[in-house]
Amino acid sequence: MPATTYAIALGSNVYGRHGAPERTLAAALAAVGGVLAAAPVIRSDAVGPSRRRYANTVALIASEEPPPALLARLKRIERAFGRRPGRAWGARVLDLDIVLWSQGAWRSAGLTVPHRAFRTRGFVLHPLARIAPRWRDPVTARTVRQLARAVDRPRPRS
Repeated sequence: MPATTYAIALGSNVYGRHGAPERTLAAALAAVGGVLAAAPVIRSDAVGPSRRRYANTVALIASEEPPPALLARLKRIERAFGRRPGRAWGARVLDLDIVLWSQGAWRSAGLTVPHRAFRTRGFVLHPLARIAPRWRDPVTARTVRQLARAVDRPRPRS
């Protein structure tokens, strides 16, 4: 299988063996490898019960792995960095998610690409728009730039 491009979201909000969350993200990028581009790290509020702010970034990587194999490798990296099972959306040393891949959509048990929630997450869309503004969501056909702008708009109240 020829190398394809993936957009990977990275997040951290706990000090780990690499130090502060920003240093954890830099070390995680090195561990993932194949980095074509990485957005600047931003800070964002946590989604869910954690009160710690997150350091977030998005990277484009080249890989010959199909999505399930890449996901398995990303989960091994998370564990190697000290991530432990816990409650959903809790504090964590490292979170790695496949957001998009250059071959379109993928669906299998335990994995959906594009990531189901990426269209509503400014902490993913804004960094991604810095490095891949014209990448089209294979489901909506909107560009990452368009999705990032939409997430900033106030939503009508019901």
